[in-house]
Amino acid sequence: MEVFDWIRLILGCSFMICGLVIFFTEIFGIFHFNYILNRMHAAAMGDTLGIASCMLGLIIFSGFNMTSLKLLLIVVFLWFASPVSSHVLARLEVATNENLEAHCTVYTDLEALEAELSLQAAASEPGHPETAAHVAVAAENTGTSAGEEENQNGGETS
Repeated sequence: MEVFDWIRLILGCSFMICGLVIFFTEIFGIFHFNYILNRMHAAAMGDTLGIASCMLGLIIFSGFNMTSLKLLLIVVFLWFASPVSSHVLARLEVATNENLEAHCTVYTDLEALEAELSLQAAASEPGHPETAAHVAVAAENTGTSAGEEENQNGGETS
């Protein structure tokens, strides 16, 4: 084999192995998470990235010809179709799940969510330690109590 063939073989194998690792990580995520939206997120991200990686490995194996063009078109189609179908299924779950609040926080007011996110962003910056008073102010703005805020964060202040 020539040097170019060896490089092509190594690159193709590395992309195929990377795709398989992503698929196995996706399977772990599907069985590890309890809530359906978390499982769908793991499945959608794993499928999109894993298939793209495996197809790229196949494109490298086949060389640059019409077969690689067809494989590339399959990747492009899947990159558009998989997120759209996952989004539709997630919206269906949110619309039909009567017990959604038990699994996640539902915000009816966008300003409350923005206030909580800005507080979290300010807390994550170095040199800005967050105290319990900050949590109480954020909880007042979002409509939850400071105790609920601590319970949502696993007993810690965020």
